Amino acid sequence: MGVIARLKDDIASIYHRDPAANGTLEILLNYPGMQAIWIHRISHKLWMKKWRLLARLLSTFSRWLTGVEIHPGATIGDRFFIDHGMGVVIGETAEIGNDCTLYHGVTLGGTTWQSGKRHPTLCNNVVIGAGAKILGPITMNDGARVGSNSVVVKDVPANTTVVGIPGRAVASPSAQSKEQSERRTEMAKKYGFDAYAVAPENPDPVANAIGQMLDHMHLMDSKVQEVCQAVQTMGGTVCTEKLPELEVDEFSEAELAAAHKRQKTLDEFDPII
Repeated sequence: MGVIARLKDDIASIYHRDPAANGTLEILLNYPGMQAIWIHRISHKLWMKKWRLLARLLSTFSRWLTGVEIHPGATIGDRFFIDHGMGVVIGETAEIGNDCTLYHGVTLGGTTWQSGKRHPTLCNNVVIGAGAKILGPITMNDGARVGSNSVVVKDVPANTTVVGIPGRAVASPSAQSKEQSERRTEMAKKYGFDAYAVAPENPDPVANAIGQMLDHMHLMDSKVQEVCQAVQTMGGTVCTEKLPELEVDEFSEAELAAAHKRQKTLDEFDPII
């Protein structure tokens, strides 16, 4: 692919992935991620021709100009997009496939001082969220996605989303888990609070713990109801009084403020950015 064709390809990919892009001239002049990539393409050619010092000087200039640090030894494929760019670090032996996207603050770093392959490999269509750290000679297979501020130190299978520290795969909800999520929501409403963040696909460990508590409460309610019905058929008078409802006002203002803050954080969470 020629230089002009490759440049047009990169510009088209930015149009496709960034709705804020308004024109070709704007992209050329105001997208430091693209500028860093094109300077890297030059420095990489110099690096491969053994003009190592000149290549490093050019990459250092690129870091000063764009805020993006790409070692000239790194290998980068077509239509690579660095959104915003500031703080991105890509190590010497990193390999990046086609149609990958990195957001600001991402590090593709090493975990050893030994020579050889020590940085990650990103296959095609990989997306790394803002602030994420991908460390070591691991492989992010096709379509892998990493949530913001995650730290990944193990291989990620194809089409898998990873979040957290250390990074853990987030399973897609099955039909059974959707039913479970709906049941948890109904239980939460019954006990007087909104069961936000208890869906099985949510990576928050506290939310998952709340979800397990709701499952346990649902099971206990069912068992107690069965026992009450059996006793009543035998002439007993148990379970005739309605359980008191849990009022939100019973929580302190500090607890409500903390819950509201947590809800807002979860609503804004996006594995991509």
